[in-house]
Amino acid sequence: MRVFATGASGFLGSYLVADLVARGHEVAVLLRPASSYWRLAQLHDRLHVIPGSLEHPDGLRGALGAFAPEAVVHMAWRGVAGSDRNSPVQAVNVADTVGLAEIAAEAGARIFVGAGSQAEYGPYDRAIREDDVPRPTTLYGMAKLAAGSMAMRLCEERGLRAAWLRIFSTYGPKDADHWLIPSTIRNLRSGHHMALTACEQRWGFLHARDAASAFRLAITHEAASGIFNVGSADAPPLRETVTRLRDLVDPGAALGFGELAYRPDQVMVLAADVSRMLALGWKPEVPLDEGLRETVEWHDATKSS
Repeated sequence: MRVFATGASGFLGSYLVADLVARGHEVAVLLRPASSYWRLAQLHDRLHVIPGSLEHPDGLRGALGAFAPEAVVHMAWRGVAGSDRNSPVQAVNVADTVGLAEIAAEAGARIFVGAGSQAEYGPYDRAIREDDVPRPTTLYGMAKLAAGSMAMRLCEERGLRAAWLRIFSTYGPKDADHWLIPSTIRNLRSGHHMALTACEQRWGFLHARDAASAFRLAITHEAASGIFNVGSADAPPLRETVTRLRDLVDPGAALGFGELAYRPDQVMVLAADVSRMLALGWKPEVPLDEGLRETVEWHDATKSS
């Protein structure tokens, strides 16, 4: 297939693009001229690069029309870090998403797949299903919910099959440093003390390769329509996962459990009911221990290179 992707230089986007290219799909990516492309370094020569941004849709409209994608997958989003999750920039993301869905229809695409978030649901004390009532607590979650709802409605009107994949917690090599697993590895490798909450949460982590395979399936499977959860159905206590990670990095290091307070809206259970995605034939393949080991090895190799 001919697939156009936004957010390709980001963490999950880079895994999806690699997955698609490895399976013979022709991929075009939207890249800002000032963006860092390091995650795409090994793929760059196999991609159609469209320079630009969603804020300037006129140039994108012409380039996308020339590429003539069958599918458009939207993974770009501004303000993902925790400090930006209540920023007004979240509203701009909604307009960008809806605008891209419209451009996709104009370019003749027949499939639109977007990256949603578990933040659309808000806190639940059990595994979350797609039919659970959304009650987001941040502007980020509210914007993702609005963007998905509006884009899917527009696609319905324009005759595109649309899927909105709500991502739970992911990890793996090349992740941004500010997330828990990379920051823990970095701090422990540097001999720094790691202050943590009590880590009593039940938290499911999904490897980025498995998340990418879910997106690829949503693009290529004709029955993939509507909302899908993409996450780990297994949600062990976070304290166990952090301890496993510590044992891989520095078994003798002390962990500062309980030194940080929980946020007022702290999610205590992050587990996904992924029955809908499993029904399409999706099957996560990376066990947590294997994925953590791979991630630590990648950080070590990166630091030494």
